[in-house]
Amino acid sequence: MQTIELDIFGRNGEFLGKKRFYRQTSSKANKTINDWLREYKSAGETLGILMADAPDFQHNKQIAILNNFPCNNQMTKAIAKQNFIFIAVYFAVRHCIAHTWINDRDQFLYPNHLWEKDSSFQNDCLAFMLFYGQNRITSKEGVNHFIPFSESQVGAKEAFESNFMHRFINGKIKDSKPLDSTFKTSEAKKGNLDLTSKSFLIASSVSNAESLTQKKSQQNLFSNDDLGILSFIPTKPLEFGEEAKEVFKAGLELWKYYHAQEFKDSKNPYNANASLLDIKAHFQGFNDKGKMNPPQKAQDSYYKDLIGNLNFALNNLAQKIEPKIYEYGFLLE
Repeated sequence: MQTIELDIFGRNGEFLGKKRFYRQTSSKANKTINDWLREYKSAGETLGILMADAPDFQHNKQIAILNNFPCNNQMTKAIAKQNFIFIAVYFAVRHCIAHTWINDRDQFLYPNHLWEKDSSFQNDCLAFMLFYGQNRITSKEGVNHFIPFSESQVGAKEAFESNFMHRFINGKIKDSKPLDSTFKTSEAKKGNLDLTSKSFLIASSVSNAESLTQKKSQQNLFSNDDLGILSFIPTKPLEFGEEAKEVFKAGLELWKYYHAQEFKDSKNPYNANASLLDIKAHFQGFNDKGKMNPPQKAQDSYYKDLIGNLNFALNNLAQKIEPKIYEYGFLLE
């Protein structure tokens, strides 16, 4: 790899820092984060859709979590329980670092395998994905599987249609279909996978009647020459760091405040399954063009404090995740 480092100056001549440019010298080094995304396959119940786009900062605004496949030709990936953590990592990596004119064309790359062994990083990415604004899940377009709390925690007046996320976080999801999530076998056979994680089950299948004896102290990976199976499903409650806990705390206060409203307006009725986007819509409303108003235009000052607290906590969490993005090779510094 060849590197050139240049000084960066603003329009008024002020020094802004240095910028490195890289020239990759191998085809393998040119693989991007989207090549990585394509290697994970999922079947079974679809919980949502990841909409992706070109692997550079200028296209990050297109990266979103949706209920259904978009009508355009964007790159998409179905989200299921087996690939949920992987999708969270992709989403957080694309959104944790702000887009600027300096990094506009920087490429997101195919990572190394160190992220697979870092459950703290994975859990941080999950927390970020659940509460970041580009999570566009709405109960108006389907079942909301992304509510991270229980009915009792938020004071819901009705039962949720889905409590998947709360159960997932608490390690109560069973991997009844280990074949649903696949990963490139050649990568799995390199031995870089975390087979001793206390938080995740790595399940797999092997053809031609081959099998490996399960060890009580380890979790298993089975593979053959054509297919490797990975499943990142928590088998016990996830452990979150302080920054992620602050995000959950701020999010819980926001959900509780929504469910505590009286909902006297028939045009804006109570929705037990409200998502983050639905809650924002309730308090912020829409302009005459149908676009959601910014938080500062909300009439409820306490809501503005709550959403401000959530965004502040998310920013702190993003700063924690950022160094790992470079460490694991998603970006070059």
